[in-house]
Amino acid sequence: MVNLSKMSLKPRKVCCIDASTNSLAFAIFDGDKLYKFGKIKFDGINTYSKIRDAARKSVAFFKTIKEDVDSIVIEHTVFLNSPKTQADLALVQGALLGAAAQNGITLSGSINPIAWQTFLGNGKLTKEEKLKIRKDIPGKSESWYKNYEREFRKTRTIKITNLIYDIENQDNDVADAVGIGHYVINNWGKVDK
Repeated sequence: MVNLSKMSLKPRKVCCIDASTNSLAFAIFDGDKLYKFGKIKFDGINTYSKIRDAARKSVAFFKTIKEDVDSIVIEHTVFLNSPKTQADLALVQGALLGAAAQNGITLSGSINPIAWQTFLGNGKLTKEEKLKIRKDIPGKSESWYKNYEREFRKTRTIKITNLIYDIENQDNDVADAVGIGHYVINNWGKVDK
């Protein structure tokens, strides 16, 4: 039996968002073409002042793009090691989604980070890749290797998205938004709605 509540038509123009407690990175697609991309940074001295700035800037941003976008898809929050960071991210995402709704832009769904990263060809590093890094750069702490692996994957996402869409972006958050969009336009049926 088909679950009709999960079915929805793929929007033609979609804005894919990678949100953090410090910024909103976006990639707007028209069909399968990357139309516009960028990043909006949030200012503030603490979490709540950043959320206020995120809401203000997001309302203005969504107002300028509402004619160019049918829907938004956002990267789903996943378990983080820090409950405070996870809570702060949820607050920021709420501000962004509220700003979109104020401008009549609907949320179509969310994407799990590992789903789009794996589809892009940048899933978790294999055991062999991790061993090679430790062999090539010996004598570091485990936390150093974890940070190196994270930065390695960020750089790889930038390179992959630049190659696929023939762009010259050097920002890892923007590359993530483009990667999310790449997944969405090719896997609409798998978007969590």
